[in-house]
Amino acid sequence: MGGADASSGDTIEALLAVDTQAAVEAACQAYARARFPDTELHFAPAQPSQTPAGTLLDRHGEAGRTRLRLALGAGLPLALDVAFPGESPRLDLLTALAQLARLGGLRLGTLAELARLREAVARLEQAERLQRALYAIADQASGDREMGEVMRALHGIVGSLMYAENFYIALHDPARDTLRFAYYVDIADRDPPDSSRDYPLEEMRHSLTWHVIRRGESLMGSMEQLAAQVDGPLAATGPDCVDWLGVPLLHGQQVAGVVVVQSYTEEARYSEQDKALLTYVAQHIQTALERRQAHQELERRVAERTEALREANRVLQQQVLERQRGERLQAALFRIAELAGTTESIEEFYAAVHRVIGGLLYARNFYIALLSDDQSELNFPYSVDEFDASRQPRRIGRGLTEYVLRHGTALLAHTGDIERLCASGELVQSGAQSVYWLGVPLVCEERTVGVLAVQSYSEEHRYSQRDQELLTFVSYHIANALERRRAAESLKQANTELERRVSERTRALALANRDLREQIAERERIERRLKHETLHDSLTGLPNRSLLIQRLERALGRYHEDAARQFAVLFLDLDRFKVINDSVGHLIGDDLLFQAGGRIRACLKSQDVVARLGGDEFAVLLEDIGDAEDACKVSQRIIDELNAPFRLGAKELFTSTSIGIALAAPHYRRPEELLRDADSAMYRAKDEGRQRYALFDERLRREAVSLLEIENDLRRALARGEFEPHFQPIVRLQDAGTVGYEALLRWRHPERGLLLPIDFLAIAEDNGSAEAIDWKVFEQVFAATPALTATGAFVSINLSGRHFRSVDLDRRLLGLMAEHGVVAQRVRIEVTERALLENPARVKRTLETLRSHGIGVALDDFGTGYSSLSYLHQYPMQALKIDRSFVADLPTDGEGGSSAVVRAILAMAGSLGMQTIAEGIEQEGQRAALQRMGCGFGQGFLFGQAQPAAAWLSPQAAV
Repeated sequence: MGGADASSGDTIEALLAVDTQAAVEAACQAYARARFPDTELHFAPAQPSQTPAGTLLDRHGEAGRTRLRLALGAGLPLALDVAFPGESPRLDLLTALAQLARLGGLRLGTLAELARLREAVARLEQAERLQRALYAIADQASGDREMGEVMRALHGIVGSLMYAENFYIALHDPARDTLRFAYYVDIADRDPPDSSRDYPLEEMRHSLTWHVIRRGESLMGSMEQLAAQVDGPLAATGPDCVDWLGVPLLHGQQVAGVVVVQSYTEEARYSEQDKALLTYVAQHIQTALERRQAHQELERRVAERTEALREANRVLQQQVLERQRGERLQAALFRIAELAGTTESIEEFYAAVHRVIGGLLYARNFYIALLSDDQSELNFPYSVDEFDASRQPRRIGRGLTEYVLRHGTALLAHTGDIERLCASGELVQSGAQSVYWLGVPLVCEERTVGVLAVQSYSEEHRYSQRDQELLTFVSYHIANALERRRAAESLKQANTELERRVSERTRALALANRDLREQIAERERIERRLKHETLHDSLTGLPNRSLLIQRLERALGRYHEDAARQFAVLFLDLDRFKVINDSVGHLIGDDLLFQAGGRIRACLKSQDVVARLGGDEFAVLLEDIGDAEDACKVSQRIIDELNAPFRLGAKELFTSTSIGIALAAPHYRRPEELLRDADSAMYRAKDEGRQRYALFDERLRREAVSLLEIENDLRRALARGEFEPHFQPIVRLQDAGTVGYEALLRWRHPERGLLLPIDFLAIAEDNGSAEAIDWKVFEQVFAATPALTATGAFVSINLSGRHFRSVDLDRRLLGLMAEHGVVAQRVRIEVTERALLENPARVKRTLETLRSHGIGVALDDFGTGYSSLSYLHQYPMQALKIDRSFVADLPTDGEGGSSAVVRAILAMAGSLGMQTIAEGIEQEGQRAALQRMGCGFGQGFLFGQAQPAAAWLSPQAAV
């Protein structure tokens, strides 16, 4: 037993000492043979079983030997297979074998568990290395290292995971399709790519890197294996490698680059695990690179923003410095101004000025030099200097101070500048030699009275152009303060003298003061009278336009603040005042105006205002009225009051008034607008029959706007030539044959079409453009006359009274006709009776001149005026034109209407040998009636409307 136990212990020790299945099997076999010779023992494959170790699984015999299979236990896929001689095993053999199976199974189970644990540890170590690598990659993305250092660190990180002695990272730019080798390390490549160059990807076509980027998939293996993996040819670049592994760097679905490792030895080959690992790591490298690029871009933007903020801060600091400098300067100026009136003596003032300037610039050495009254001597009332303890007065010489006085400008000089000026003879140096000298003139009332100077004896304290500008600016205020101080000193002396003389003149001043008070009282009375006269009418004593405008402005302001404060403006004009004034004289007229103003004032409330605007025009401001009806009631009251007779001396006169009313409205901004609209309403009242009032309304506003538009259009129409003549034929009533044409004015408006004179002529006469329009049309008429009169017809033009006001009317007409080659006998002018009345002598001379040249004269609209026979005898008339009002009233089937008048006109014209032309013939019955009465010629719509000359010259018109 002892030997058996010893053998069993040796076996246990042997089993514990081995670490492989084969060694366990050998130890078990050695144990079995030592106990039982000729025994064969080995481990045979079996299904994993949970049967306890040592359990007999199978027994069978073969060729004189017996085979036993015992379970090893522990769920091992092995069984103990034992062969020995004989057919029946001994009990001790079975016991020993069962024990051996238990020991072997136990050791094998232990070894399996150890192997599993080692594999788990290896996996954990690999995961830890991978995790550390990912942390390191992430750390590279967030660090502040240079890109080259980051790439080297990434190389080291990949090398810690796999063989990566030969390693490169290439970045792809999809936009330009270029490749840049951001990092490249290869022990065999003697010609590495340039990391700073972007290579067109087409230059590497069919290379391994090109295939990875184009495919977007990893490639791994030898060159032969790689050639089988790619589509198309494979171009070799660089040294031939034994094994190559490249994975893409992906940015979303886009390939952003490639990471490659390669081996030149058989010992270092790459596995699928390396491929998966590098693919996983590559994505983290891409993320790190993207973060690195984003970090660099952020740093770039931060740097740009920092630089911008730095620049803004610099500008702000400069502005703050400028502001502080300005504040110091302003404080200095205030202090200088204050010193002029607060210091007790002039010496204290100089010392205080020195302290103020010392707060602005270096002024340890400072002096003030002043010219004497006779300009021959230089005095130094104040001087502080390190070397020159005192400065005595001196005659004007050629020093630095005199240089500033001589040129009247500031001087900033360095030692070299002073030496050059001395060498040129401009200066003669005296006193201590300064390193920097700055002097500015003291100017009072455009006259240089002295010099303000500071100087430095070392390079440490130097003056700049800015100091010169500052001291120059301050010098003006110092000069003014000096002048005030000197004036104050003079005043003080004068006051002393004055005090002495005050006592002597007290009595005289008392008397003069009494006279002065009387004069002041008189002046105040005159001022009140002048103020009253300025704002009131001298004749009626009523407020004038100026005072009315002031009151209107206040009323308009109150109305815009509170629309309930309604007010109205009345514009009055005395009817027929000119007739009264011309008939009874201006004195009576002035008395009438005075009484009229009093009556108007009596019709108003105390807060209302009545003002005389001039002539016979008055205006009334009605404040705080309810509505338009209140204004109308006041207007009617004024009308009734003025209708009553006026007793003026021994005469009793009658007048009336027309009133225009304008109510306050939000669109009014100026008082003159209210007066204007009230004036327009007053003219409407006059047009409607006078002795009444009219309220300004929207229709009047539109008419005023339309009038303004037409006036503006008239000015533009003259410049654009929009006026043209239309010609209406004058015919023989017997056969309707054309004997002449009357030229009529038309305006071809670009928006309103063809306008007749009734639409615009009155406005043109008011604004003074009517005559210019007529001459524009006359020129066109005479241009068309030769063609229209080629068959013997004539052309007539209308001349109004305004034309005869011109002394050269005849000369101008004849010159215009000659310019266009018009035969005078083919032209006839038409005048109205009113034109003959305006200036009979001049009209007669002009007509006689025109008749002497062959131009015919016709009296237009005969019968509508005075119809005096004296016109027909005094003026050289050829024809009479019967007004259309008589023609329109002619009966077509007998006598009556205006037949008697027309017969009388025809008889009178016939007796005088004049031609008669009837106007406005529109019906055949009118033509027949005129023929029966003996009228030979006529015009009207029956024969043709007025048309342009071209219409009468066309072949159709001729037919």
